[in-house]
Amino acid sequence: MKNIRRDNTDISYRETGSGEITLLFVHGAYLDQTCWKDQVTFFEQNYKVVTFDLPGHGNSGKQRGDWSIRKFAEDVIAVIWELNLSNVILIGHSMGATINLMAATLYPKPVLGFIAIDMFKNAASPLPDEYQREAAHIAEKLTTDFANTNEQYARMALLTEQTPASVSERVVQNYRNAHQAMAIAITREMFSMYRAEKELLPKLRFKLYLINVDYIPTQEGPLQQYAGSGYEVLHIKGTSHFPMLENPSMLNKLLYEVIQEISVNMMHEA
Repeated sequence: MKNIRRDNTDISYRETGSGEITLLFVHGAYLDQTCWKDQVTFFEQNYKVVTFDLPGHGNSGKQRGDWSIRKFAEDVIAVIWELNLSNVILIGHSMGATINLMAATLYPKPVLGFIAIDMFKNAASPLPDEYQREAAHIAEKLTTDFANTNEQYARMALLTEQTPASVSERVVQNYRNAHQAMAIAITREMFSMYRAEKELLPKLRFKLYLINVDYIPTQEGPLQQYAGSGYEVLHIKGTSHFPMLENPSMLNKLLYEVIQEISVNMMHEA
């Protein structure tokens, strides 16, 4: 692992493999770059592969005073800039996909393509009223009973009864032990992120590829309305919100298909 420094915070990263195209993987909330282990092993034979820990996660620093999705997006841009990356395919899971959406619209020049994993299932749309009340309750309880509230959310919204115990335990421990100041700030922001999606999805100059798990269906109406450069949904069955941990071989297969399509498009445009 190596570090770069931004905003008085160390960002731990790993760069491996080589190739004309760089795959930059951005993990979701409270996980870290090790969740991409099987993707790194699979893709480093033919691509440059970069993973990193978002600040407040893994081995990256926790000293930041301003926790926001925008700051995380600037971290993605900093990694691209510091490592002099080009022909970058941004691959983000969950919150990581939202971060990449901001990064890709702020700094599109080095970006070649965009892949989101289990995200944008009801893009640019507010939560129904009953879920908004539940979200506000969760955000409030995080300030008084952080670990238990985060665990309850993970079990209720992200894991399923069929999730292997080893995966559930990993996710639950990550959620219980998340950096509290960061987690409280970004939870409140994520519950209202539909406003940013409504603004940014039309500005995305790449086709939006979604690899989504069917335990919660993807609503395509909002994507048809807001995905300005088009979209495509590929489906995974039988896992929870964390296919990279539960079925990495299937995720790798679908990622490979999308990456090949993006690569072909790059050659046609060259």
